Order: sequence, then structure tokens, then C-alpha cells
Amino acid sequence: MNFQYIREECWEANRRLPATGLVDLTFGNVSVYDADKAVFAIKPSGVDYRDLTPASMVIVDLEGVLVEGELRPSSDTPTHRCLLQAFVDKGVRSIVHTHSRNAVAFAQAGIDLPCLGTTHSDYFFGSVPVTRAMTAEEISEDYEWNTGRVILELFAHIDPAEVPAVLVRNHGPFAWGPCGAKAVETAQALEIVADMALKTLAANPGASPTPDTLLRKHFTRKHGKDAYYGQ
Repeated sequence: MNFQYIREECWEANRRLPATGLVDLTFGNVSVYDADKAVFAIKPSGVDYRDLTPASMVIVDLEGVLVEGELRPSSDTPTHRCLLQAFVDKGVRSIVHTHSRNAVAFAQAGIDLPCLGTTHSDYFFGSVPVTRAMTAEEISEDYEWNTGRVILELFAHIDPAEVPAVLVRNHGPFAWGPCGAKAVETAQALEIVADMALKTLAANPGASPTPDTLLRKHFTRKHGKDAYYGQ
């Protein structure tokens, strides 16, 4: 089968991560899903971003079977697979995982990333939540798959279209979107608002969340049936 277009989309999205400052070393990965073929492309494990090509992207199906590729897929592949299984019906085609420094700071502190202004509201309808800590059993067996399960546990009552990102406790952020480029943009926005939040809370630890009316106005002017921002 021909997987060239998702290979290229996945490669381009992964290639953008270093340029955005979201990754150090070989940390991070992007996956892109093909709904027609029920497979996704993902970055190979531990390969320097400068060495990536479309051909080096690995193709995996939603059952975890390696479909095509000469390299081992990212070690985070089971997490991507778990999230895609749950989110593809909600329009999600791409998952991004990074260890971007400011978002990781909130994940390591075990604190939700609060919505403190309109920049945050443009992308996330409220706080970006942090998962609970994983149990010893979850870590020791099927760790990467259980990472996805812990995220889904948290999102049982959160719309992934309204909050397209999460902080995994002691680990880091995952973000998603309808295509590779949009998922990377969301991951970048997450890091930007995490940086702003850290600076805001340093200047005023008692800073109040964005008022609900302002939060709703900024989110809905860019998202949903009544959106009017942009062309």
C-alpha cells in the first residue's frame, strides 16, 4: 500500500519540532493517522531530527502491528495508538509529544496549567489538566499504553476538541489536532502559554483565572460554528 502522503505529513510535522524550540536532543515525536487505511505514521525511535526523511517514518496500525518501515517506531507509539483509538472519531488525526520545558515544569509540579489570559483562551477552553500519578503497577507493565489510559481517564468528561492538550504527571505534554501542522501549532501554543503562566505567577502568585465570559468569547471566536476569526 502507498503511505507516502502520511509519511510526508508526519515527517514535515516532526521536522518542525526543533525549529519551534519544543524539543531538545531526540526528545519528542509526532504521529499522523490515515482514516482510510486505519494506520498511522510515527517518528522512529531515537533518530536525530536532522536525519529524518519521509521514508524513515514508521507505519503502524491501531492494533499495534508494524505495517511498514525499516526502523523501530517511537517508544511512545502505544500512547499515540491509545489516544488515536479514542480521539479519531472526534476529528483528531495527529498526536504530538514533547518535553518542552515550561509545560514540563507544570507536569513535574503536578499542577494544572491555569488559563490566565486571552492567549491561552484562544487555544484551550480552560485549564490544561495534569493527570494523576501513575501507579507502580501501571509503570512496570505496559507503561506507554497505560500513559494513554491515564490520559483518557482524565478526559472522560473533557472534550478533546476544547482542550487539545494534556500534561502527564512527572512526564510532559501531549497535544493533538486535525493534522500534523495544527497539532504542532497547538503544542507550540501550549509551551507559549506555559511560559506566560510561569512568569505571571512569579509576578503575582495570586493571579486570577480569566473570567468565564472573556474565556468563552476568545475560544468561540476561533472555534466552533460561530467562529469568525481568520479568513
